Amino acid sequence: MNLKPETFKKIDEVITHYPVKRSATLPLLHLIQEDAGWISPEAIEWVAQKLGLQPINVYEVVTFYPMFRQKPIGRRHIKVCRTLSCALTGGYKVCERFEKEFGVHRGEVSADGEVTIEFVECLASCGTGPVVMIDDDLHEKVDAAKVQQLSEQIKAAAKARRAP
Repeated sequence: MNLKPETFKKIDEVITHYPVKRSATLPLLHLIQEDAGWISPEAIEWVAQKLGLQPINVYEVVTFYPMFRQKPIGRRHIKVCRTLSCALTGGYKVCERFEKEFGVHRGEVSADGEVTIEFVECLASCGTGPVVMIDDDLHEKVDAAKVQQLSEQIKAAAKARRAP
């Protein structure tokens, strides 16, 4: 498995906090996803072996919790809240605008590998909807103009990164 050495170090350290190794399953999966971006079948096998479990036991956890991704995502992760308060203030339209800006449907990776757009459950800012989280940055009261601005920033950063 291709993880940073510091991730392996954190994994070994985290396991020591649990009297029953199995209990470290969630923290290990979080550490792996934080480093790799997703939970691969290889990672499931590795965690199972590391914790003395059957792979199915780890797979059950990965498939139960929606925060674990089972396929790679784009470099930038755009999450649009879909719960009631955001839906009522335009969350669905915001999501559609992002899809048009990047030419990608929800849950897919854009052709350039730059963006994945997803609908997510509550981002805990119900009074300021629609709410969007891009990577770890929260954006509130997102409207069409704000979608345009955020999309342009993402595209400019991608272009700058690709420039020689």
